[in-house]
Amino acid sequence: MSFLPKRLMSSITIKPTPSKAHHHYPLPSSSFPAGFVLGGVHAGVKKKAGVPDLAVILSTSERPTTAAACFTRNAFKAAPVLVSNEILKKNGGYARAVVVNSGCANAVTGKQGMDDAWAMVEATDGLLSKSSKSEFEHETLVMSTGVIGQNLPISKIVAGIKSQSSATLGSDFSAWERAAQAFMTTDTFPKLRSRTFTIGGVEYRMAGMDKGAGMIHPDMGPAGTTFSSGGFKQLHATLLGCIMTDAAVSPKSLQSALTYAVDRSFNSISVDGDMSTNDSIYVLANGAASNGVVIDEDMDKQGYEVFKKELTDFAADLAKLVVRDGEGATKFVTVTVKGAPSYKDAHNIASRISTSALVKTALYGEDANWGRILAATGSVPLLPSSSTGAAPVIDPTKVNVTFVPSDGTSALPVLVNGEPENVDEVRAKEILSLEDFEVVVELGMGGDAEAEAQYWTCDFSYEYVRINGDYRS
Repeated sequence: MSFLPKRLMSSITIKPTPSKAHHHYPLPSSSFPAGFVLGGVHAGVKKKAGVPDLAVILSTSERPTTAAACFTRNAFKAAPVLVSNEILKKNGGYARAVVVNSGCANAVTGKQGMDDAWAMVEATDGLLSKSSKSEFEHETLVMSTGVIGQNLPISKIVAGIKSQSSATLGSDFSAWERAAQAFMTTDTFPKLRSRTFTIGGVEYRMAGMDKGAGMIHPDMGPAGTTFSSGGFKQLHATLLGCIMTDAAVSPKSLQSALTYAVDRSFNSISVDGDMSTNDSIYVLANGAASNGVVIDEDMDKQGYEVFKKELTDFAADLAKLVVRDGEGATKFVTVTVKGAPSYKDAHNIASRISTSALVKTALYGEDANWGRILAATGSVPLLPSSSTGAAPVIDPTKVNVTFVPSDGTSALPVLVNGEPENVDEVRAKEILSLEDFEVVVELGMGGDAEAEAQYWTCDFSYEYVRINGDYRS
């Protein structure tokens, strides 16, 4: 049944949401990091029988496994966020396991929610090899996603965790795929990627999964872990993601690299502009392929920079999958802002454009309404200059706006030095009818290459309204 008034139905063309299944495909088992076993099962959180809703990820490496995280800054932080942050803080950046449930967020659930999160931690701790010496009371990080305000069926979840063993957990593609499926809520495909990279002649592997399709506008910051050098400034951040690597990375350097990577990946996506109570990204580095070499930003700056770039690129690949699977999305749009006074200014403007309902509805309608893009751009206050203390002001006569197609054909400038072009509307429609394209805004304020930022977003469709109108049912 349509939710639209009958008087509108005759004048509206509702485009079908394109299939996104092609974004999921088999990966060679050799591309997954050594020293991890994982899997996904149906524990009974979700109503539909047989659908995976519980994932367990264990490090089996004999070397120490470091861990880093970025969490939501939402005031209503879910119990799994609070518990995982406490564990990382107590352990100083070490953990050997992750447990994830989907179907219930365990957010705004009071004391019972905290007890349930700890129960998941303790049950998963019991799966870790006792032969590996550990000084930590708890070594499991926990994640939950789904409906807010409902308690977990914790007895089912704990039973599901305890049912895991070497017979149910594995390290091949099917095991990774089952775990990725257990992350899913309104996602239409499991989001799983892997890669290999080399540092100092040693080959390492990295793999990870994430989930998200709605309530997506993360702005995550580092865990509350502190290190001898001083710690990290808390930034801001339903999106869940977990990345594993068989490289050995010091706790401080792993958190530093993840914070940098998240700001340029997961903190640079938006589906609907809503920050979740549960947003979390974890990285585990188990050193299984390290040959005793530990990547550390203070000891080997060059090696650390290579790792940081690999992690950033990989995180961006995972983040883009979330946007491509945006609820009801028909477009994948890259918003690039250049020539800003600073990276943060460029990032703020790209974020504002990407969350504008007027821009996103125009994208769905394939309408090159660049005036909405300018309105969003001009609504963002720029940061005060560190040298003068005064905030710079955008000069409209220096601003350019261009639509760039993904098929390699010519770009279409619509505003040049503040002057509107005589736009070929047919050509504009051709570009905006593509599934992928880019919007480039050049501010002309003299910023260097570091003063450029990208955001990835999607359009707003009627399907998005339908999905979120009856989400709890």
